[in-house]
Amino acid sequence: MTSGNTDRLAELNPEACPTVESLDRIGTQWRLNVLYDLQEGEKRFNELKESTGASSRTLSQTLDTLQEYGLVTERSERASPIAVYYSLTEEGEALESVFAELDAWARTHLDVTEPET
Repeated sequence: MTSGNTDRLAELNPEACPTVESLDRIGTQWRLNVLYDLQEGEKRFNELKESTGASSRTLSQTLDTLQEYGLVTERSERASPIAVYYSLTEEGEALESVFAELDAWARTHLDVTEPET
């Protein structure tokens, strides 16, 4: 969301502004998928690509954005080949309870089928 949109929302409904800005940061399909997936722990780029279904370009842009927001961190190993790992920051880990609440809400209010185990 651009600053202008956030400013306009603050004028219309100041109480909703933090909620909307929060959703703007995490609320895209790819950001949500990456954040949810990294709750399992540190993953390499190709592991995230496979589990999220994102293209390399989309995943790279998503990870860059999440790093800018301070939700994801990157770690590199200088072995051959170079390995890059991604994990949640403390701020990103704090979203775990948000995902749990959204999951509970979806199971109550949406027609969600349980994944097969």
